[in-house]
Amino acid sequence: MKKRALISVSDKSGILEFAKELETLGYEILSTGGTKAYLSENGVAITPVDEVTGFPEILGGRVKTLNPMIHGGLLAKHDDADHQAQMNEHGIKPIDVVCVNLYPFRETISKPDVTADNAIENIDIGGPAMLRASAKNHAYVTVIIDAADYPAVVEELKAEGKTTLDTRRRLAAKVFRHTASYDAYISNYLTELVGEEFPEQVTFTYELKQPLRYGENPHQKAAFYQRSLGSDFSIASAQQLHGKELSYNNIQDANAAIQIIKEFELPAAVAVKHMNPCGVGIGETIAQAFGKAYEADSMSIFGGIVALNREVDAQTAEQLSGIFLEIILAPAFSEEALAILTKKKNIRLLTIPFEQNKKDKWNTVSIEGGLLMQQPDAYGLADAEVRVVTERQPTDEEWAALKLGWSVVKHVKSNAIVVTDAHMTLGVGAGQMNRVGAAKIALEQAADKAQGASLASDAFFPMNDTVETAAKAGITAIIQPGGSVKDEDSIQKANEYGIAMVFTGVRHFKH
Repeated sequence: MKKRALISVSDKSGILEFAKELETLGYEILSTGGTKAYLSENGVAITPVDEVTGFPEILGGRVKTLNPMIHGGLLAKHDDADHQAQMNEHGIKPIDVVCVNLYPFRETISKPDVTADNAIENIDIGGPAMLRASAKNHAYVTVIIDAADYPAVVEELKAEGKTTLDTRRRLAAKVFRHTASYDAYISNYLTELVGEEFPEQVTFTYELKQPLRYGENPHQKAAFYQRSLGSDFSIASAQQLHGKELSYNNIQDANAAIQIIKEFELPAAVAVKHMNPCGVGIGETIAQAFGKAYEADSMSIFGGIVALNREVDAQTAEQLSGIFLEIILAPAFSEEALAILTKKKNIRLLTIPFEQNKKDKWNTVSIEGGLLMQQPDAYGLADAEVRVVTERQPTDEEWAALKLGWSVVKHVKSNAIVVTDAHMTLGVGAGQMNRVGAAKIALEQAADKAQGASLASDAFFPMNDTVETAAKAGITAIIQPGGSVKDEDSIQKANEYGIAMVFTGVRHFKH
């Protein structure tokens, strides 16, 4: 019996060459719609699917392959006598090769002006049904979803007259991954359309961006996956201009740096080590901003990652080139800056589209056996009900420092304390088990610069001891959420030392 292949694709890359190879190998080719027209116009003999089914396409093409003459040919076991008897009884012939890809649903919903009607019309029904049937029956059927697999399939058909079971199983697994991803796009789109925030089931889909040499440590395997339709202003969308490939830890740190740099509209520079900021600076120029970030902690920046929110010019590049850095990330690099920085063989230079500051709707964190999901912490000082709770009001200089500190402390691992002046961080206390411990680390790092500086805390002070510690180091202004049952003790202590203290009513824990 002559073997048959069913071809119906929206992406026609390589399909003509593949169909001609199958035709040369003696396959009868079944097809529908645009694929049928395209292959016929290019000299491939086609048997229309409606000739096989004995039924015309109806409902504007919504129904054409949903028919026992097709699905019987896809699902029949070739070595099952009962199946073969039923096939003969109903005149159904087996289909040996299936090449199908689906309506472009993801591409459709990516368009800014997409309507719900247009999105729904691009939900493929017959395609997934054929793919799933063929993949289920991969013991007998070769099913192909990806044009990259055409050459290998042709090679095996030419060599052995059929594909191997291993190949068919690998292709079937690929199909089920694809249809699962396709359905995830549809379910997520419709879920968002009706405003369901926490549905009873949630499915995310990610695409492999690159395998990684290793994970957090050399003995751990790792890969980098990108969430489709996610934020463009992210490390996943970065373009690497120079340097070694990114590592697992590079990606984590770069992501942390991007989240911090998003906080600033003025020229700003952020240095990150182990997902915590070690220096943040703002200035009238990007060179000034980086100078402040470097001055904030010239020791910890060594081997770190730097993000800047302006094009890197030659002056800034000269500063950057004098330090060992893993990554420099910016919206752009001037030609002069690239000429300077690319002299360093291994440094990674990345650009991301800063102008596309679309945020993901949800943040997800995997835990063993589960997943946590929450809204991003996009709450800024402008959103808070800020109130001065002490007798003394902050000066203009202190307000600038408090705003800077508040923008940074939300990105520091809790318990977190950040000491700042109006232009830069002076000390960062991260990830401590008590708040006084975090304050002592930040103040020790700030040293003499703490005199007249400001202090930001990610959460309230449960006791007045943090205010006492800050006052003795020379801090003159504090910003914190407030909300402790002992707030009044902290307020009294601040008044005792002449410190201006601001409550925001907003906590910024980061775990």
